[in-house]
Amino acid sequence: MTIITDAHCTLYRSPGHPEQPNRVSRSVDLLKSQKTLPLHWSEPMEVTDAQLLRGHTAEHLQRLRQAEDFDADTAYHPDIDQHARRSVGAAFRALALARTGEPAFSLMRPPGHHATRHTAMGFCYLSTLALTALEARAQGVGSVALFDFDVHHGNGTEDIVAGQSGITFASVHQHPAYPGTGSADVGGNCFNFPVAPGTPRPAWRKAFEHALARLREHAPHIVGVSAGFDAFVRDPLANGTLEKEDFHWLGTQVRALGVPVFNVLEGGYSLDLPDLIFYYLMGLDGRAMP
Repeated sequence: MTIITDAHCTLYRSPGHPEQPNRVSRSVDLLKSQKTLPLHWSEPMEVTDAQLLRGHTAEHLQRLRQAEDFDADTAYHPDIDQHARRSVGAAFRALALARTGEPAFSLMRPPGHHATRHTAMGFCYLSTLALTALEARAQGVGSVALFDFDVHHGNGTEDIVAGQSGITFASVHQHPAYPGTGSADVGGNCFNFPVAPGTPRPAWRKAFEHALARLREHAPHIVGVSAGFDAFVRDPLANGTLEKEDFHWLGTQVRALGVPVFNVLEGGYSLDLPDLIFYYLMGLDGRAMP
């Protein structure tokens, strides 16, 4: 398994904001210090405007360079367009590795699944997973499945891939919650599995099983995962109930799809995030809980 990361992604921050550099730096430290899971390390690819324009407008790419906040949650930072491009480039690297049979996890920030075709929002600036799915299709991958287990609905991913031939999207998320979308299926290829706040763990697992079964129906050749860890019971931004064991179980379920898989980090704002990522990767690699 390969982890893709770049220390540049820790160079921006907003005081008091939950999406902090230590989400990545602490996770890197844990993964480099553990001795159980053999890991390789890699860096992002370069991405071109043409690749980004598959999913975003030219006006949006220009707006990312303007020194003005996008909303109360999504601040402008110097070079934020370059930080977001590196997140996309890391996902592209993960895709390339997955196509060779190597499971890969992009451990980067900013996250991406709330960024729509036209705008940044929800801590997200470019729609990383959607762009990578479009890249996979451009490379000739026949059927791409996207699975989003972040506690918040991947509205940006859905906005970009809805109706796209050869791409299927399934999101399991708390509803109601930010951004308020995801209560119904969209576009004939985007399937939503809303879960009420405080729902017990077994019901969350059932929703994940239903989402993965829907993706399996489309016989994907590759699976991309928006790996958000904020449905954890002690995450400060939602009302999930999941424990560490559930993220390990999720890894085993993604592995059981039996097709190449690449992952991108989305949310997860508790101090337990490094452990949650590690447990998920252990499951993805077919290893028992530590």
